[in-house]
Amino acid sequence: MNSTLAKSQSLPATDHPMVPQPAVITHVQPEAQGVTTYTLGFRDPAVREAYSFRPGQFNMLYLPGIGEAAISISSDPAEPADLRHTVRIAGNVTQAVSRMEVGGVIGLRGPYGSSWPVDRAVGDDLIIVAGGIGLAPLRPAIYHVLRHRADYGKVTILNGARQPADLLYPQEYDAWRSHDVEVVVTVDRADETWKGRVGVVPILFYALRPDPKRTTVFTCGPEIMMHFVVYEALARRIPKDRIFLSLERNMKCAVAFCGRCQYGPTFLCKDGPVLSYDRIEPFFAVEEF
Repeated sequence: MNSTLAKSQSLPATDHPMVPQPAVITHVQPEAQGVTTYTLGFRDPAVREAYSFRPGQFNMLYLPGIGEAAISISSDPAEPADLRHTVRIAGNVTQAVSRMEVGGVIGLRGPYGSSWPVDRAVGDDLIIVAGGIGLAPLRPAIYHVLRHRADYGKVTILNGARQPADLLYPQEYDAWRSHDVEVVVTVDRADETWKGRVGVVPILFYALRPDPKRTTVFTCGPEIMMHFVVYEALARRIPKDRIFLSLERNMKCAVAFCGRCQYGPTFLCKDGPVLSYDRIEPFFAVEEF
């Protein structure tokens, strides 16, 4: 174990934003090819007791000698002791994490960043739009809505993936539907087993008739998908400040020191990753910004 981790074991993570805390892998759940959910538990009971997060926030996962990676939290914020991260292999850190098993120890610091405005959306209809791995940071918001279902109006989840095998958490869709949530699923390419919709996620808006004065949109996924989600939402006169996106950039420090994730006047690690469209509109339309 790295000495930095060892020295920090008794310190609450929230008091030392740059110091990782040791967390033990308690469960490993394969989700799709190259995508796995890891359940983590802080080794220090005091840290475990003090930790909490809000839907949409992320943690920095640290492996000594390899580095850190920003990973969204994909679990229920009401149960922070079982902290889940759905990890897609996309670099040295996530590649190393993919080789770890139950009992392995990961350094964890966080949580960081902004969250889905679930409190502000109380009383609204919700349209939650996810593509691929983008469902992971949205799942905590879904759990929150399910736990407080009476606080929201109509809730619709539009979810898609490239192919059926890439869909995240399909075993949970029926449970979500049992809470009077409409779950609509599509894939870009079907196989012989698929009996559902085929097509990209934004076209699912064609069947919706939202009330723009009381509808809030949360979306996360490939940026090209989110561009068209914004387009479809605006076409239905949903105000720009009711459309929220989770953006991804290369985050290094997670506390707005290094500037690696600067996005116009904002730092995505501190001001984001969840931002309303009216805040990012001038930059969102710039290709490869």
